[in-house]
Amino acid sequence: MPTLILNAGSSSLRFALFDDKQNQLYKGHIDAIGQLHCKFRRYLDNGKEKRRLLRAKDHNAAIAYALKRLRKDKVITDPKEIKKVGHRVVHGGEHFTEPTKLTALTIRKLRKLNKLAPLHNPANLEAVKASKKLLKKAKHYAIFDTAFHATLPQKAFLYGLPYELYKKEGIRRYGFHGTSHKYVAKQAQKLLKKPSAKVITCHMGNGVSLAAISGKVCLDTSMGFTPLEGPMMGTRSGSIDPAIIFHLTQKKSPEKIHQMLEKESGFKGLSQISSDIRKLYARPKSPGTLRTFETFSYQMAKLITSYFTPLGLPDAIIFTAGIGQHAFYLRKQICDYLKPFGVVLDPRKNHTNATIISTPKSKIKVLVIPTNEELQMAREIA
Repeated sequence: MPTLILNAGSSSLRFALFDDKQNQLYKGHIDAIGQLHCKFRRYLDNGKEKRRLLRAKDHNAAIAYALKRLRKDKVITDPKEIKKVGHRVVHGGEHFTEPTKLTALTIRKLRKLNKLAPLHNPANLEAVKASKKLLKKAKHYAIFDTAFHATLPQKAFLYGLPYELYKKEGIRRYGFHGTSHKYVAKQAQKLLKKPSAKVITCHMGNGVSLAAISGKVCLDTSMGFTPLEGPMMGTRSGSIDPAIIFHLTQKKSPEKIHQMLEKESGFKGLSQISSDIRKLYARPKSPGTLRTFETFSYQMAKLITSYFTPLGLPDAIIFTAGIGQHAFYLRKQICDYLKPFGVVLDPRKNHTNATIISTPKSKIKVLVIPTNEELQMAREIA
């Protein structure tokens, strides 16, 4: 009874197929949906990819193509074999804190949350609509990015704003990347042979977030009401003085300021080179690279140490996602700030992206654990 996992962005679709024992049978990605350079990628077990151009005008066409590939590549013989479909939905608000079956009533409730995640939830729900049409016999479930952070105490999720904005408008810290944080925390606790381990997880991709986790409970996280809060990211500014926005309105419209904060800031804006860390690393002496790496590493280290407040000294710090798993040079810069707290990296293990990159003398273990959000989602609805 295969389970299909769908992760839809505004113009992309990631999908994976798992068997009853959560063994991955297939993983693919359709990018630039609705554009001339729309591309399909199949990720192979040996780490390589197969690519081809295709035409997919919308999510309905993209999901139809994904099902076609699963048949053509002989993973399934008929889409009717798929009995469960798990959908990544970015925002579940305060109401949706567990995997939830997608009924007509549930979908209506989720549409009301679009205002909380206007860049993400509408695309997620388009994929739900398309897949329910194409896979009518399957049971469809939503797995929420915000759900893992539902355990945040009030002192961690409230802002210093009039309280009625929380009660009436739902303005609070929700946190995101929850599926990734949950997965790598559990993997670390298995590795440490300590289910109650206190860990700080650092999801560092194009989006960046941190979480303070004790056992199964998330106590704090860096993303807030939206994924814009926290350290600087690929194109997002991260946390800034809100008065900067009012200053900028003298010359820019709110729409252009929002676009700047989401798409033109972060690594891209500060470096004036690229949002891609690899392109910055290729120019190590560039002033743009130096100031971006220094600022980012400092921000990350500050946030990590701030989580010593709810946790005390953690058992481990975990790096994951594209940058976290591969950018050894940024891990070093971040951990250099943590030396006063007894963090000691093994330079060779760090450079080779080993699982444990700290020395035996380190007071806090430092781990590199690849995330697997699709597998975690499959587990959630097993």
